[in-house]
Amino acid sequence: MTTALLTDITIFVLALLVGFEVISKVPATLHTPLMSAANSIHGIVLAGAMLIAVTANDALGYILAFVAAAFAAMNVVGGYAVTERMLKMFRRTRTPVPAASPPAGIAASPPAGITGNGQGAGQGGGQA
Repeated sequence: MTTALLTDITIFVLALLVGFEVISKVPATLHTPLMSAANSIHGIVLAGAMLIAVTANDALGYILAFVAAAFAAMNVVGGYAVTERMLKMFRRTRTPVPAASPPAGIAASPPAGITGNGQGAGQGGGQA
């Protein structure tokens, strides 16, 4: 094992541990808003996958580049889909919804507690 490979593996493992610690401390209510920030990170992963594909000179390099590019692309597209869905929940409608009106030909009933003689139920207008 070369020194460069050992250094790369060490950096990768440390990045995994730091990433796990950072994400595990985030409350659940903030995970969806953080997807837009994660999309830029996956965009960098996609660019890295393309760099691997350019520098690959054997079948293993091409396979790794393809797998990395496929997973990064799925994460970018999925992240934007989730972010868009979340943002739709907070959009307001521009036109107010009209109140429901009674069908034509049916008179609206008086409010509760009002009798035909104009006296309410609790106003002493009942039987003596």
